[in-house]
Amino acid sequence: MFSINAILDQVRKMGCSDLHFTVGIPPIVRLNGSLRRMGSVGEMDDEGIIDIVNQMCNDTQKKSIYAHKDTDFSYMTPRGFRHRVNVYFQRGAHAIAIRLLRNDIPTLDDLLMPAVMADFAMRPRGLILVTGPTGSGKSTTLAGMIDFINTNRSAHIITVEDPIEYVHTHKHCMVNQREVGDDVPSFADALRAALREDPDVILVGEMRDFETVSAAVTAAETGHLVLSTLHTTSAADTINRIIDVYPEHQQVQIRTQLANTLVGIVSQTLLPKKDGSGRIACQEILNCTDAVAAMVREGKVHLILSAIQTGKQYGMCCLDQELAKLAKTGVVEESAAVEKCQDKVEFYRYFNASDF
Repeated sequence: MFSINAILDQVRKMGCSDLHFTVGIPPIVRLNGSLRRMGSVGEMDDEGIIDIVNQMCNDTQKKSIYAHKDTDFSYMTPRGFRHRVNVYFQRGAHAIAIRLLRNDIPTLDDLLMPAVMADFAMRPRGLILVTGPTGSGKSTTLAGMIDFINTNRSAHIITVEDPIEYVHTHKHCMVNQREVGDDVPSFADALRAALREDPDVILVGEMRDFETVSAAVTAAETGHLVLSTLHTTSAADTINRIIDVYPEHQQVQIRTQLANTLVGIVSQTLLPKKDGSGRIACQEILNCTDAVAAMVREGKVHLILSAIQTGKQYGMCCLDQELAKLAKTGVVEESAAVEKCQDKVEFYRYFNASDF
């Protein structure tokens, strides 16, 4: 049948970010954000997809898949390239989604990140959240921040991921990476255990539930720097999402905890470059100044966008303004920027301004 290693090598050479196998069509790749068929490989059937599953999985993973459970795992090809894999079922047949991971860890400079991101990474304690939809580059941004810490600080870093995406070497820091399923049962369990493992920095791959959110906030409150992700699209949405996870009688308390621990929120999206050379991240950045902390504490989250718009001296920027800047300077298509903006009126106000 098909050699998954040969296909992955081909797809990586094309510069794709994802590879999909679904019954009834050829393999599908995502290149610069757009889906396209692989013309070199024929239409897939369930037998062929099962064969690919068997090439990648160990016995434990196969047992989970044969029990019709959605199964996440990481896979490394013989050439040493790593991948994040999800096997799932649709209309009674197997399907596979594979994210191609970079072996090298991009620096914040490689990612064209603003200086405030390095400032966030060097904080001794607090909560940093990188948010955005699936496929918006959150894991890559976090990897860049962890690498910056690893290069510029002496610290014990513990990461909890599902699965591990970027493998960090020990530089100035000791880095221990734990994979949910293989090394620890859950994010919440790993966070609770981490507090007994003398960490300085904790990366939580995703805050999926109340237990994980609560443990992450507690870790930040007890003197650790905690980095994590949420699938929200703005700083205000992120704060509201965290507060809403808590029962109503605890929401005053979590607002106070957030106000005391929040360092910053980076909400990002990826856009294809106009010249076709790849994608670029566009971000909304909230720096939790004393004024912002007061808004969080007092439940005035609706004022946060105004704080971002007027907080340039603190490294803050709003998404629509950054999108307008990318479109006006010709880095991305105007239509692509409009598609990602939060408010079209605000976007065009910035786009038509003369002070860029």
